[in-house]
Amino acid sequence: MDTLKVACIQNCATPDVDHNIEVCLKLTRQASSQGARLIALPEYFSGLRTEGPQIIPVAFRETEHPVIPAFAAAARNLEVTILLGSLAVLAPGGRIFNRSLIIDRQGRITARYDKIHLFDVDLAEDKVVRESATIAPGDEAIVAAAEGAAVGLSICYDVRFAQLYRALAQAGAEVLAVPAAFTRLTGEAHWHVLNRARAIENGAYVVAPCQFGTLAGGAECYGHSLIVDPWGRVLADGGEEQGIIVADIDLAEVAAARRRIPSLRHDRPFRLVESREAVE
Repeated sequence: MDTLKVACIQNCATPDVDHNIEVCLKLTRQASSQGARLIALPEYFSGLRTEGPQIIPVAFRETEHPVIPAFAAAARNLEVTILLGSLAVLAPGGRIFNRSLIIDRQGRITARYDKIHLFDVDLAEDKVVRESATIAPGDEAIVAAAEGAAVGLSICYDVRFAQLYRALAQAGAEVLAVPAAFTRLTGEAHWHVLNRARAIENGAYVVAPCQFGTLAGGAECYGHSLIVDPWGRVLADGGEEQGIIVADIDLAEVAAARRRIPSLRHDRPFRLVESREAVE
């Protein structure tokens, strides 16, 4: 395979879905004009606000979601594959799935992933987040084909659960997708470290589009969309403004990194034993 040019879109979503679609389609066309064949968008790029501890994305039934036909048409017209980082999709019981979708060059949905790990945290007295108040978790890990690459799907808070990425890599994932709306507080401390760690420990590329800026309701997103190579080098960083980042990835580098440090083959079973010996 020759190199694959990938792009991350970086936007600041408003509650106005039509506006967000217009902005992100423009950025998608810009990425395509620079040669990107796999274009990834952030978590909840199509509509989001916060209300106290609640994350409130703009949700639709999947069959009625206006983002899907708009980006299916873009994928066909531009002849690219698009990762819809995540959409809010109405689920049974009144909650919402936080769902990634891959759309191929024919405008077909070829993969779906519902976020497994939900962001229920107490960052500070005035920074409490309860994603589970509105979102239903998924329970299936997904590796999907996209532009000749095997892509392991994940979303935002998933990045803190290394076992998910280990399973994806051992199932063949060469690229790990981490679309996000990471908070500024946690992003400044952890975003680069976590994404580089997931790349290094699995010998995989990481493609991590992230929202930036202040959302309706006051929550802040960190930005700094990243493309990281299998050796942990940052190939592109989106900073803290609207735009795109683009980088070439070469899947031969995945194979090379895994030959140099074949840790995916070195996992061993173990027993966890609580020591009762006295410590002097």
